[in-house]
Amino acid sequence: MHSLPATHLELAAWLRLSLAPGLKPAALRLLLCTFGLPQAILERSPDELAEVAGMAAARAALAPPGPSFDAQLDAVLAWRASAGNQLVTLDDPAYPPALLTMPDPPPLLYIKGRLELLHARAVALVGSRSATPQGVEDAERFARELSAAGVTIVSGLALGIDGAAHRGGLTGVGSTVAVIGTGADLVYPSAHHSLARRIAEEGAILSEWPLGTPARAAHFPQRNRLIAGLVSGVVIVEAAMRSGSLITARLANEMGRDIFALPGSIHAPLSRGCHRIIKQGAKLVETPSEVLEELGFARQPAAAQATEAAHTARMSIAPTAGNAAAPTTGAQAGQVESGTTAPGTVETEKLLAALGHSPATLEILAARTEMEDSALQTALLQLELAGQITLLPGGRFTRASRDRPHSGPG
Repeated sequence: MHSLPATHLELAAWLRLSLAPGLKPAALRLLLCTFGLPQAILERSPDELAEVAGMAAARAALAPPGPSFDAQLDAVLAWRASAGNQLVTLDDPAYPPALLTMPDPPPLLYIKGRLELLHARAVALVGSRSATPQGVEDAERFARELSAAGVTIVSGLALGIDGAAHRGGLTGVGSTVAVIGTGADLVYPSAHHSLARRIAEEGAILSEWPLGTPARAAHFPQRNRLIAGLVSGVVIVEAAMRSGSLITARLANEMGRDIFALPGSIHAPLSRGCHRIIKQGAKLVETPSEVLEELGFARQPAAAQATEAAHTARMSIAPTAGNAAAPTTGAQAGQVESGTTAPGTVETEKLLAALGHSPATLEILAARTEMEDSALQTALLQLELAGQITLLPGGRFTRASRDRPHSGPG
């Protein structure tokens, strides 16, 4: 999907109004609805504009541009001339229709990549920057299955859950859109440079911020409102009680979007935000199929269903005969006083971080930690004897509950 680029004069007027200090998007939209294009607004008197949007908006709109405006305009024109870069204005037929349902759609959108993805059916998948290994796996799996069903995955390019969502989305036909809180010519965090490059080539990157705008904390709630505006539903994978993901969920709920959350352990700090919004009415989901069904999207292709079934089977695999030396509970664990702390070795700390708060098999822990069998089994034994982990039926390990003394099975 391609739109005819705005002329130099039109773009200058759009840029001037989008950069005008104190002119809010909602007020600008009101002026545009009344007077038409930006040039027409700039030709009106302050009183005419004030009748529509108030004197503060009128003064902001008609204020002369700053001394750096010509340089900014040249930079925007040069950026737009680069392959894959597009600038879409509020009056452009290519403007994402979902954003037009917002009360304050941005006047200018800077887009790198596939513009048509902003017109596709989409689901946001967001969560904690400090995600657990299980959370990362869940996010990537949900994104992979939803994308395989043709749904575009929208997220914020942050570390943790967002990055996993983008990686999963890139594997399917739905691909992914990254909504960022910096100028479109910057990447934040820097650790995601290669991921951002892939998204620009195979998906799309979207920003409402002027070129060169650095990452600022105040920008991210505003970015979250665009994520919420683009999609039919928002899936929260992991979130603490005070989380930007919960802001996204609240904004999406106010826009009439559906909210979903993955439940977790009652002992996991990053489950508390999910449990909170479930109590407030978000839909508890355990599989990508439930999201598709709730939103009325077509069911997953057979291949995607097979992948999900394989994941379920893999999560329940018991240790194989080759892992027969895996530590067991029983008398050994019973001999250790409850509450004993395991040695704080690098291996045990790494293993606890990889285990997270959900049961995992020896096979899964080996893949997550990349530890040698002997080191892994030694660390498991140390943690088990210290009462910090428990072996469940089926060969799965889990953190021992803090609410009761540790004991061996039986």
